Amino acid sequence: MKRLENKDRINVFYIFEQHAKDPKTAGNLFLLVPHDPERPDAQTQWTYAEAYETVLKYAAWLKTRHSVQKEELIAMDFTNKPQFIWFWFALWSLGAIPAFINSNLRDKAFTHSIRISTSRLLLIDPQIREVLNEETKSELGADQKGQEIDMMIIEPEVEQQILAQTPYRAADSARSGAKINSCSLLIYTSGTTGLPKAANVSWSKPLSGVAFFAKLLELKPTDRYFTALPLYHSSGSVLGVLQVLGPGCTSVVGPKFSPRTFMKWISETQSDGIHYIGEMCRYLVSSPPTPYDRAHKARFAFGNGMRLDVWQRFKDRFNIGTIIEFYGATEGTAASYVHSRNNYLRGAISKQGVILRNLLNTFIIVKHDHATDEPYRNPKNSFCVKCKADEPGELIHPLDPENIAEKYQGYFGNDKASDSKILRDVFKKGDAYYRTGDLVRRDAEGRIWFTDRVGDTFRWKSENVSTAEVSEAIGSHPDVREANVYGVQLPNHDGRAGCAAIVVSDDTLSTSLALDLANHSRKRLPRYAVPLFLRLMKQVEVTGTLKHQKVALRNEGVDPSKLGQDEVFWLESGDEGYKKFGEKDWQRIVDGSAKL
Repeated sequence: MKRLENKDRINVFYIFEQHAKDPKTAGNLFLLVPHDPERPDAQTQWTYAEAYETVLKYAAWLKTRHSVQKEELIAMDFTNKPQFIWFWFALWSLGAIPAFINSNLRDKAFTHSIRISTSRLLLIDPQIREVLNEETKSELGADQKGQEIDMMIIEPEVEQQILAQTPYRAADSARSGAKINSCSLLIYTSGTTGLPKAANVSWSKPLSGVAFFAKLLELKPTDRYFTALPLYHSSGSVLGVLQVLGPGCTSVVGPKFSPRTFMKWISETQSDGIHYIGEMCRYLVSSPPTPYDRAHKARFAFGNGMRLDVWQRFKDRFNIGTIIEFYGATEGTAASYVHSRNNYLRGAISKQGVILRNLLNTFIIVKHDHATDEPYRNPKNSFCVKCKADEPGELIHPLDPENIAEKYQGYFGNDKASDSKILRDVFKKGDAYYRTGDLVRRDAEGRIWFTDRVGDTFRWKSENVSTAEVSEAIGSHPDVREANVYGVQLPNHDGRAGCAAIVVSDDTLSTSLALDLANHSRKRLPRYAVPLFLRLMKQVEVTGTLKHQKVALRNEGVDPSKLGQDEVFWLESGDEGYKKFGEKDWQRIVDGSAKL
């Protein structure tokens, strides 16, 4: 990376361009998408040379039509499709910075994400045109300075205009001056606040995907690497698409994850590698057998969040020889992996022996105070305390207190959120560490295991769900007097499902109100954040400072035998409104037959 920085070639566009112009790789397939029955004539594959020409046409349109400038932030809201990559790489070619908007966001979360990006231009996938309604258009109108956001849906006729452009390759000066820690992307994350935050992704992250992880996966120029993870997230983009730029092989991008079609796509596209997240693997091993389960050539699976109880079942059912489990965060300062061909590292996120721990010392686990959700500090000296073997604690990474930005760029335009991730005076006065917000444990042999997330934010459907955001959405309903949102663990499911303990006006949840609450939530929240459960209560317990008490509710979960007189309602997949939840429904969750 330092060598590329010295040559003023830190922008990953140069690596893509090199493959497109090199006779040895120009004819290699760069992008392959599964055939879409609804668009039988649509192009499904592009060589590096073809992709390069397409990217330059998109760059020409962005430059001539919208005058996109060097280092300008441009927001784009797209689902998984080739146009996502064309706009992304075209913006990089112009020296601009793409802001990847989560395509699931709607209403306030959507407009907030656009506003904090400071972008004057918003490019929108026609497949999600509903994000632009009268309310969001009004919100994105002229700001206090009179600046309006140009909102453009890339209709088929617009795409034809783009493809009719003469390719434009911006001069090197458009990309000059970028450093390793300069911003390359904005990728949004819920974090621990009520609305999405924009993680400032430095060039070190994309370059790691190209240079380091491509070698870790042992990718060859002839390989095909499949991902169906959303490209707006760093997993799908940085660790899904960019890795193929290492050897100049093929990125296979599925439109979205589906247990019914996933292995079919792996087989039909002849993919050599599978990109996963843990919940995905659980859905796959729980789905009915298909003729494609072992009729494929995939030799490895790479991703994060593969749980111990799924790991071996996944390997055995789909005949995957190697699992490469990755651990890290979009805005994080360090990462780890395990490269597993046997059972020794099954379920672990890292393996660090004595030499690695003492020389690099990047993975440090400190005791956690669950009452305050902060690292525990010794009352005698106010310093943190390292955990012993097999003792869970929060994982922290060292930072240079004199140069925090060297490793940690934080959140764009949000100093408060950025500073909240920095822990100071940890083991001595003046030192600084990055808080991961993850509770982990290290065993006596140096294997590290993920335990849980710190605080109220929980993960469901591979997304972080903010309780504050959900509480605000539910609480805005006129019949809801109070809403306390938390995540509950369910048997045979990864992460936590959303549950809202609510107090309503007349203490009963009528059929019409149950339907209205469901529609109200769907309108204001991403699908993954809509609470699966509602717990009807007479009153919600609060602390002396009027903060909601969550621990007892979280521990009780939704097992009817633990809920006393409280009624619980739930949303099963396909339901229009919430319905009564009882013992039989709980047993369906236990045996795995419930559709969540």
